[in-house]
Amino acid sequence: MAVAYKNYYEVLGVPNDASESTIKSAYRKLARKWHPDANLDNPKEAEEKFKELQEAYAVLSDPEKRSKYDALGSDWESAARQAEQQRRYRSTRAPSGADFGDGFSDFFESFFSNVGRRTTASARSPHRGQDLNGEIAVSLRDAYEGGTKSISIDLEERCPVCGGTGVTHNQICANCHGTGAVLTSKRLDVKIPRGVRDGQRIRLAGQGGSGMHGGPSGDLFLTVHVEPDEQFDREGDDLYTDLPISIFELVLGGEAHVPTLTGGITMTIPPRTQNEQLMRAGGKGMPHVNGDTFGDLYVRLVARLPQRLSEHDEQLFRELAEAQKQ
Repeated sequence: MAVAYKNYYEVLGVPNDASESTIKSAYRKLARKWHPDANLDNPKEAEEKFKELQEAYAVLSDPEKRSKYDALGSDWESAARQAEQQRRYRSTRAPSGADFGDGFSDFFESFFSNVGRRTTASARSPHRGQDLNGEIAVSLRDAYEGGTKSISIDLEERCPVCGGTGVTHNQICANCHGTGAVLTSKRLDVKIPRGVRDGQRIRLAGQGGSGMHGGPSGDLFLTVHVEPDEQFDREGDDLYTDLPISIFELVLGGEAHVPTLTGGITMTIPPRTQNEQLMRAGGKGMPHVNGDTFGDLYVRLVARLPQRLSEHDEQLFRELAEAQKQ
């Protein structure tokens, strides 16, 4: 049987410049779809498709094999003919040291059988796990106080069957489908820095993707989303709030009770204060991250008009309005 070229990128449905994570994700999705155990109504087609996926992933997930495969380019026909000659030559010789297991195509075995011990050694060398990204939502009050927040997140852990190699007994591991990792749900305690801002990232060392062949795990980076607050708006480390107040207090002055994140305070309103004027409460804003100082609280005074007026009240307002004209 002649050796036929296979486009492994098309098999996995990824572009030629796909990243390692994209290739892994595409393989895992298709492997679940075409696994023989999930296709009992059409086992033969599923088995062939599954083997084809395994073959494509075995090449594209290995940097050295992928580099060699990419080198084919437009010369794949010539390379395939050379691979065919090598295959026929090896059929009359003792088996080579490379063992790709059962079920791989003639093209795969012919072209990649001479990768040799250097590829095997490279594939088995320790590799650091992939860094992962996620999000964590906190309230404004949580951001003010800081502390620890527990979250559940799905993470990739080293496959317990193959130990992260992706291979068992010279076959692609059936538990992780050759990826070397399995998806597990994990509960983590995340330390929230006091004064954390929206969009800030928190690094959890060693909580990312599992390493390969004894390599260290990657890190997990969580982007903080500070949820909107019903009472306060935040700009940097300053807070803003609206305080309804009667027109009489604006005109005559007085004292007003102002809420803060740590309790109420009393502010003095000078006579003849204008509507929507801002008043500052120093140090009543958000804490500066990793510091002992605070932002400020700005209170916007919003005039509250009386809802009901008697005829006598209206007459007093008319007299006041007439006096202002004069």
